[in-house]
Amino acid sequence: MRMLLITLLFTAMAPIIYAQNQFSGNITNQETGEPVFSATVYFPRLEKGTTTDIDGNFTIKNLPSGNYKLVVSSIGFTSYSNEVNIPSSNFKLLLNPSAVEMEEVIVSTPFHQLQSENVMRVERESVSELNKKGAVTLADGISQIAGVENLSTGVGIGKPVIRGLSSNRVLTYTQGVRMENQQFGGEHGLGISSKGIGSVEVIKGPASLLYGSDALGGVLYLNPEQYASAGETNAEVNGDYFSNTLGYQASAMAKTSGDKLKFIARGSLAEHSDYKAGSGERVTNTRFNEKDLKTGIAYQNAKFKSDLRYNFNRSELGIPEEIAEQTTSKTLVLPYQQIDNHILSLDNKIYFANSSIDAKFGYQFNNRKEFEDHHEHGEEHEDHADEEHDHEGEHEDHDHEEESEELHPALDMELETFNYNIKYNLPKLGNFETIAGIQGMWQENKNTGEEVLIPNAETVDFGIFATTHFHLTKWDFQAGLRYDTRNIDSDVYGDTDDAEYIQAVDRDFNSFNGAFGAKYQFNKHLNARLNLASGFRAPNLAELTSNGSHHGANRYEVGNANLDNEQNFQIDFSLEWRNEHFEAFANAFHNTINNYIYLNPTGETINENPVYDYVQDEAELYGGEAGIHIHPHPWDWLHIESSFETVTGKRSDDAYLPLIPANSITNTFRVEFNEGEIIENKYAFIRLKNVFDKENTSAFETRTGGYSLLGAGFGGRVQLEKSEVQISVNGNNLLDKTYISHLSRLKTDGIANIGRNIMVSVQWFL
Repeated sequence: MRMLLITLLFTAMAPIIYAQNQFSGNITNQETGEPVFSATVYFPRLEKGTTTDIDGNFTIKNLPSGNYKLVVSSIGFTSYSNEVNIPSSNFKLLLNPSAVEMEEVIVSTPFHQLQSENVMRVERESVSELNKKGAVTLADGISQIAGVENLSTGVGIGKPVIRGLSSNRVLTYTQGVRMENQQFGGEHGLGISSKGIGSVEVIKGPASLLYGSDALGGVLYLNPEQYASAGETNAEVNGDYFSNTLGYQASAMAKTSGDKLKFIARGSLAEHSDYKAGSGERVTNTRFNEKDLKTGIAYQNAKFKSDLRYNFNRSELGIPEEIAEQTTSKTLVLPYQQIDNHILSLDNKIYFANSSIDAKFGYQFNNRKEFEDHHEHGEEHEDHADEEHDHEGEHEDHDHEEESEELHPALDMELETFNYNIKYNLPKLGNFETIAGIQGMWQENKNTGEEVLIPNAETVDFGIFATTHFHLTKWDFQAGLRYDTRNIDSDVYGDTDDAEYIQAVDRDFNSFNGAFGAKYQFNKHLNARLNLASGFRAPNLAELTSNGSHHGANRYEVGNANLDNEQNFQIDFSLEWRNEHFEAFANAFHNTINNYIYLNPTGETINENPVYDYVQDEAELYGGEAGIHIHPHPWDWLHIESSFETVTGKRSDDAYLPLIPANSITNTFRVEFNEGEIIENKYAFIRLKNVFDKENTSAFETRTGGYSLLGAGFGGRVQLEKSEVQISVNGNNLLDKTYISHLSRLKTDGIANIGRNIMVSVQWFL
């Protein structure tokens, strides 16, 4: 009987195993008949593609039989999206020239469609475009996206804020797996280098249907840079210099691909001195450095694809407390953090005739250490550092490193995480596309230092979901349901007589969530989207168990072991209009959160720190974004952009929520010229961001004054014999404005944000 089953299985699989097809074709300009060079030809579901050669020809090998969506895109042309049958005869396509920006496939949504086809609006930006705006870090760069801000501690530490929600309410995905790096802490940054990240996608609103707990406020999805096209070997060296921090970052990458096997590796290094505010003073101990390694190897044939990626990141970050000694040294002084983050991911896809299985697995090890001056060798270390700083920080590196090796961390936390995400793409049934899957996570937190912020604990997640997309000529519908469960089991810490005693917690949380969305295409210019979605977030360990001084926040926090799930429901409506001269969009949302968890001051003090309790209440957030983009034809080189964003957050008693960004409007004038005899892809821009007064603050916040920041930049690409060099110069806060962001954690100390910064970048593509 067993042999019979094996024989039947092999017989059923044989056509799949040996059905290796080749798809070839030619892409030409519909108006001129000329070939389109370097157009991207891509099968989203197969995650396989190539680019056209100088004659507009392309070939993609090792494809399975079946019907698959094909996307063809190129700068200056309308993107093409349609199903093709494989095997297929020679494919020919006429691309229609267009002044509208080129569309890309959105990866963070389940059906991998173009933005114009998505029921849910997703913001997408390439990291190269964000870098052109002078971003110092990845967290700084994503704040350029409408509806996204940066909760910062100086320049080196930042985390995304999506429509007023952050920390454990916003989930970060990298390499296709959820990022876990003790993100409960306000002074805990992303811990990911922008080098080796290809693009950023932002889901604004509940995404629990796709991602489970902690996606209540949205998702930041980081796409790694792609492998080389089949048969190609590429290399890149780049360097950036930052005038304000006297900092630099350098990176080198190499990648090669055959028909089936691919490899990529990138190493990066960054160092920055204390940043200088608009007042001319440097903010003591905001210096930071970063080492980053990203590598990957992938194999793909007609029936199977596997992509193994690894990322190691070490970040050493000063913890600022006051403006004191003025120095340009890059050597760390106490107190500072050292964070090691290892991410190993494996993405497997198995292709059948008209369906597929997608199985992602991730392993992460995060080690966070904080060194403070009251621990071993601390005083000796600081005396040594002061002496060396008197010599302008030029000679202390070697001696300081010797002292650092003798330091013992006050806080030493290890977080080990394994997660999985297995999805089955069912065969298409008429106009229905359906995906069903399971997700889960196992996580262990350990403390080995003297201080304990959260106790040793284990967390186990499991979720099951299904979602479907229904397509008509003008209508698109998407709906789904999900069930999740989470168990948090923590150890007891200390004795009952200790002031910082933490009782053991063993809690189960569960939630049903759903989403429904519709998109209607009124005509080729106008479409509307309506999305209704619920989300949830289980309380994190800090909220359940805290009982001690949180030095990074200068407060004593007391957890609440009886906290319930946060549960929210959001309505999101958007309109988009576009033609060859003009684009406009308007998004509005209303988000209701039941059992919203927040810190409430008690009026007491312990160890000279004010005491805050974790409590719950009903809350709501509402607002939106709107913008225009003018690109008059035939002056396709001219772009005028303007965007506005606003969000308001309140509790049920009408008190305002904390850490809600101020309203802002950004206006940009830019020009782009793709062709040139010597310099190609030339661009220049000038940008003015106006941030309004922040008056509606929470009970323990103060008003923040408005400000205007002027930025500008230019760049271009020079073609050498066998390589290219991209040069860009970008400046932020060119008027050296002294200002304080409402989302700066240094605001309570009256410390201003970064002043004028000029970034010079050189990229050499080999």
